[in-house]
Amino acid sequence: MQYVEDAGSSFNAWDPKVLKKIDELVALATPANAKSDNADLVQGIIVTALKAQYSQLDRGDVKILNRALRELRYGFRIFKPYRRRPKVTIFGSARTKPREPEYKMAVAFSREMAREGYMVITGAGPGIMMAGNEGAGKNNSFGINIRLPYEQHPNEFISKGTMFIDCRFFFTRKLMFLKETSAVALFPGGFGTFDEGMEVLTLVQTGKADPMPIVMLQRPGDSFWDDWRKYLAKHLLKTGRVSPEDMDIFKVTDSVEEAAAEIVRFYSNYHSLRYVQEMLVLRLRRAPSEETLERLRRDFRDICVAGSTFQSVEAFPEESDHRDLPRIAFVFNRFGFGRLRQLINALNEEGPA
Repeated sequence: MQYVEDAGSSFNAWDPKVLKKIDELVALATPANAKSDNADLVQGIIVTALKAQYSQLDRGDVKILNRALRELRYGFRIFKPYRRRPKVTIFGSARTKPREPEYKMAVAFSREMAREGYMVITGAGPGIMMAGNEGAGKNNSFGINIRLPYEQHPNEFISKGTMFIDCRFFFTRKLMFLKETSAVALFPGGFGTFDEGMEVLTLVQTGKADPMPIVMLQRPGDSFWDDWRKYLAKHLLKTGRVSPEDMDIFKVTDSVEEAAAEIVRFYSNYHSLRYVQEMLVLRLRRAPSEETLERLRRDFRDICVAGSTFQSVEAFPEESDHRDLPRIAFVFNRFGFGRLRQLINALNEEGPA
């Protein structure tokens, strides 16, 4: 039977009678000691599910909705106890062998990041993924697996009980890779590595992901990422398809120590950001001096909306976390995210106030 949506139909998911029944279900699922109130959002999820039924979507479409929600819910639950620990996501070829230099570099890099207090997130498979988990160790390793007909099997360094997530969809997997991480490291790889690398660059460049350090490692004497960077310079930068400051979003290196230092340095003063209405608030570990603020006002006024400038502020009432940290705020034009990265670099150069 062909379905035609009719505004006068008898079913309305937002009908008060329907919402009352939904609220009763949500109340049953709410623990007595609940620390957060997400009832309105859960209500919205249920309403969306009812609309999927009412719209009579194809069964395959509803399967995608159902599976994606289940995967994300499970993944967020796995990460929840570790939210306060910084993490680095490692991408690279599944075909890299343990005898190859890139594998050994990935082991050394993840081991160094674990020493710095970071956990490691990989795709749980062989090659560079296995190297990342090996270097960090099971207690510091997450694995987000993807079901494939070949190549992809969980490696031996992943604890499948508590830090392992199995995905059917690439898009849910990639969302978790980037939502949960503080940094990204890319080693040489194939189509998948370039897909993941370009997506993280796009999300940071457009502000859909928070600024984060992105490092690209190649073995000494190799030009894997150097050649890629030359391609960007010739075909994207030179033709105006990206801005000069966009090239500062990432760093290419053949040194494990330099890659680790780039990540640690990024958070040496900068802590995090959030928007409060029209204001962009940067939380810092050290309060900026007046001299630093004047330098920012001079050198980065191009990313401020006209009439706004950089100022030291107290935590806004809307901010429930990290209220003890010093911060600066300004009205950001929400366009120059490469320049925002340069601003963070400048703040990280600020010595003790």
